[in-house]
Amino acid sequence: MKIITYNVNGIRSAISKDWLAWLQATDADVVCLQEIKATPDVLTDLHLVEALGYQHYWYPAEKKGYSGTAIFTKHSPKHVEYGCGISDFDREGRCIRVDFEELSVMSVYFPSGSSGDERQVFKYRFLDEFGAYLSQVKEAYPKLVVCGDYNICHKPIDIHNPKANANSSGFLPEERAWMDKLVESGFIDTFRHLNPEPHNYSWWSFRANSRAKNLGWRIDYNMVTKPLESHIKRAAILPEARHSDHCPVMLELDL
Repeated sequence: MKIITYNVNGIRSAISKDWLAWLQATDADVVCLQEIKATPDVLTDLHLVEALGYQHYWYPAEKKGYSGTAIFTKHSPKHVEYGCGISDFDREGRCIRVDFEELSVMSVYFPSGSSGDERQVFKYRFLDEFGAYLSQVKEAYPKLVVCGDYNICHKPIDIHNPKANANSSGFLPEERAWMDKLVESGFIDTFRHLNPEPHNYSWWSFRANSRAKNLGWRIDYNMVTKPLESHIKRAAILPEARHSDHCPVMLELDL
């Protein structure tokens, strides 16, 4: 099963950049999207998505043009879970999950705290409360893949300039400690599980020609629970896909 996570920074914008041709060429089984910034009723291309063999499930934010998650899948789920039951997060369309016989796959868009103190406080609350929710989901669904834009660089290797960004939202000690706890609780960072090399990033600022210089951050992850560890076949970041300020991150599981 090939699973991809992709913060598209607006699904309509991505589609205008030939995203559907990329989707067809990639031929993933499950595609987890974040920051869709749209409701499905305003999209005129969904018949093309369906023609590629995908069922599609959407969890947009209440606020138009903001946040939201979605999952495209070539396999029919036995259940789709919209949201996490925490109203402040669900209003922003922060997560959606599909359950299959073999495993469950979640698309999550963690809040950014970079716009100011208020959102950083919201982000910390999300980490605490969503983290507790995730523990419950993991108990109920032991074979779990949590895909998404976590808006956190876990280690110094995951950011182009760790010293200069030591006080930047996304690389703060409290955020990184939360990632430590996530791993300690039984989640595996599938990319790092197979790829120890530096200079692998999934997001670049639009400023200062950052992408061309590869001055990036690795903030997009496919995390899996321990029972899936032996099934991890391949993991890769796909920086050649240029529909967003993020790029897709791929995971192949041998099921």
